[in-house]
Amino acid sequence: MSIWTRINEALALVGDSIGSFLTKLAKSRVTAPEKSLAFTIGMIALGAKMAKADGVVTGDEVAAFKRIFQVPQAELATIARVFNLAKQDVAGYESYARQIARLFHAKAAILEDVLDGLFHIAKADGHLHAAELVYLESVARHFGFTAHDYARIRARVRSETGRPFARSRARATPTAVPPRR
Repeated sequence: MSIWTRINEALALVGDSIGSFLTKLAKSRVTAPEKSLAFTIGMIALGAKMAKADGVVTGDEVAAFKRIFQVPQAELATIARVFNLAKQDVAGYESYARQIARLFHAKAAILEDVLDGLFHIAKADGHLHAAELVYLESVARHFGFTAHDYARIRARVRSETGRPFARSRARATPTAVPPRR
């Protein structure tokens, strides 16, 4: 059974709250497949909240998300359903970040990959906005990263473009987002 099929099945259980679903998993002993499912749903939810952090979800941010996840065309409806549910869920991103951190506390590399992916979504529109920086710094703290860790991850993402992050609210021509490693 593919991860996408399991996500569809989980959505039937989720109802209107991804947060309550992730909380339930984070508080119980989970198997590897459940962790994979929770991770995928949590990453989609964090990606949705990241895209909305500056108030507007752009096509560039959605495209960056698709590049990061390499979603099969046939599964776009499933991902869109989770993405849209997360945008509307009353649970804040802090809740999602804490739950993902609890599930993967011993795997800092996984959490660093998540943060890296969120940076790519944030910069997809050509600018890293103040609200997006607040979001990313907060997620990093919830993941247990120090200020030094966060600065290192941010510098690495910045060095991939060779350009400093802009902080204006103006929309510029989007920069190319490199595919995930």
